Amino acid sequence: MPAPNRLSVVGTDKEQVGQMAASLRAIRVPDPYKGKGIRYAGERLRLKAGKAGKAVGKA
Repeated sequence: MPAPNRLSVVGTDKEQVGQMAASLRAIRVPDPYKGKGIRYAGERLRLKAGKAGKAVGKA
């Protein structure tokens, strides 16, 4: 049994499984700034720096 906040999409047709996973992810795509959203297992997100993160580099 997976964790309560994880879904597993299984089936015999690989194409339909992939399509279902993609349609679930389309409900809430991961946000590039906060990282919230539905992601695939093992997916790594690159988080963008916000306005405050951009200003730190300049002096």
